[in-house]
Amino acid sequence: MNRTTTGIHGLDSLLNGGFVQGSTILLSGCSGSGKTIFGLQFLHHGATELDEAGVFVTLESRPNEIRQEALQFGWNLEELEKEKKLILIDAASSKAGLPTSESYTLRRGFDVSALAEEIYRAVHDISAKRLVLDSISGLGIRFDQPVEVRNAVFTISALLRELEITALFVSEIVHRDALSLAGVEQYIAQGLITLNLLQNNNSLERSLTIWKMRGSAHSLKCHKLQIDDTGIRVS
Repeated sequence: MNRTTTGIHGLDSLLNGGFVQGSTILLSGCSGSGKTIFGLQFLHHGATELDEAGVFVTLESRPNEIRQEALQFGWNLEELEKEKKLILIDAASSKAGLPTSESYTLRRGFDVSALAEEIYRAVHDISAKRLVLDSISGLGIRFDQPVEVRNAVFTISALLRELEITALFVSEIVHRDALSLAGVEQYIAQGLITLNLLQNNNSLERSLTIWKMRGSAHSLKCHKLQIDDTGIRVS
């Protein structure tokens, strides 16, 4: 079975070599747990180490905010964009009704179908192999109606499987014991990883847990996660 290495230090050995190629992984966690950094590291590794182009779909932050966050770790996204190794899809501006100068955006208004079309265009333009959607909560669907969430996530993940893209879908966790925001996303994804941020005495500690990875053996332990100036490390 072909594997896609993650670029997250220490993670691939816990996944029997990486993500199953072409799978969709749900990456869940509370605010501040490192989800966006994880996604950027995954794309940067593919573009710089493996010559695998990637697409970052931002639904909540403006693209320049994403570019600035990446620079903290020495990841120059603008350079990768110029080299046609990365595309940022600005879905956040369209959703907020704000103007944008980005080449990839939803100019006819925001809905899941329009987003799927723009994803298809971006993937086709640079023959992308990786994608990060950040985040599901930004899709603008009603999370008190699980069927709406399930249908939206299924629509996009089915497209990505057809295109043989290895994808990370970021999801916020509001309640500590939850695995996703609406409680249904994890049943569509082929894998589920949670990033945890918990208080221990007088400090906050990060950890990572792999809950499922269809078609692959994986660690069943809770692993310590650290963020330094090179990105995320798992031990």
